[in-house]
Amino acid sequence: MSTAKKAFYLTTPIYYVNDAPHIGHAYTTVAGDVLTRWHRQKGEEVWFLTGTDEHGQKVMRTADANGVAPQDWVDRLVADAWKPNWEALNIANDDFIRTTEARHTERVQKFLQSLKDSGHIYSGKYEGPYCVGCEEFKLPGDLIDSNGEKLCPIHSKPIELVNEENWFFKLSDFAQPLLDHYKNNPEACQPESARNEVVSFLEGGVSDLSISRSTFDWGIPVPWDKKQVVYVWFDALLNYATAVGLTDAPDSEGGKKFAATWPADVHLVGKDILRFHAVIWPAMLMAAGVDIPKKVFAHGWLLVAGEKMSKSKLTGIAPSDITSHFGVDAFRYYFLRAIPFGSDGSFSWEDMSARYTSELANDFGNLASRLAAMIEKYCEGVLPAVSSDESLKSALAATVEKADAAMCALDFQGGINS
Repeated sequence: MSTAKKAFYLTTPIYYVNDAPHIGHAYTTVAGDVLTRWHRQKGEEVWFLTGTDEHGQKVMRTADANGVAPQDWVDRLVADAWKPNWEALNIANDDFIRTTEARHTERVQKFLQSLKDSGHIYSGKYEGPYCVGCEEFKLPGDLIDSNGEKLCPIHSKPIELVNEENWFFKLSDFAQPLLDHYKNNPEACQPESARNEVVSFLEGGVSDLSISRSTFDWGIPVPWDKKQVVYVWFDALLNYATAVGLTDAPDSEGGKKFAATWPADVHLVGKDILRFHAVIWPAMLMAAGVDIPKKVFAHGWLLVAGEKMSKSKLTGIAPSDITSHFGVDAFRYYFLRAIPFGSDGSFSWEDMSARYTSELANDFGNLASRLAAMIEKYCEGVLPAVSSDESLKSALAATVEKADAAMCALDFQGGINS
């Protein structure tokens, strides 16, 4: 990668590997692939990162339930499910990071130590609700009540009460700087509904964040306290920077790559993990004096029967269930054509089949067939030279400009319609 000009750097979330991917994961990853291909065909340097989040209590419990060690469990899922799925969907990522890799764990520990040394971390006691499914410390107001039992609003499963001596990050110190950032740079969090949510959350007051766990050991050890492991989200968020050389010396290979890549231009995330990416993550970077990402874009959920797609609720659909019937190109087309990227959208087999027939087979398919027949009939099968008609050139240029504006704004539906 050339250091002469910073690459366009796009990331997907790193996906939690307690199970195989469903089409919700594929939706985000295909969107990232389409956007980076768009920038590549414009002649830009591009770096596209995806990967897997492999630590935490949920992975540990899932591995235990399957009678294997956590490392063996995540190795198996990455090799047998995650990487093959992205290859099958023609995802052209430049890197695939795993949070169990040495390059990640070593850089996380160096970053964490630097925050402690600069006074941003302190010891304290955490007591409150925790959702293992989300791997998230919940606020009491976030929970839903079901017959006197407190449930996670995402999973509809009971939360656990945690009482631990932990290490805390002074997140509250960065509430005002973050508010100022989003008010001065509205494009930094998109769409507008996502930015409004983040601003409202910050204005409501932000508590410091527990960034370690002491009741299990499947995670990155806290460098100065080996009895604790780094909180999985604090660990996972750093992947976007550790993958391109965070904390490496400027004149090293990693340092040069970091200079050529960072900050990220776009983080693609689902709206349920927006606060992690638009509040906690930039605050961590601010504390370290590192540039924060240029944009976080939170897309909507894929819904099945009105609910967010979920393996735990048995509503997850594997990408291969669709591609085996409709093919990969139709899969990639459908999800970006049928659903506005910043909004929730419902998937149904009926709609997929209808669009496949009307838009791909009838519209595009018939157009291609008729053009081929006309070239054969009137031009002896040889594609004629491009017309010099100025009105046609002008119309083409206007269409390209319109499509480019839509794609760069992550309006995939608008880009296709152009």
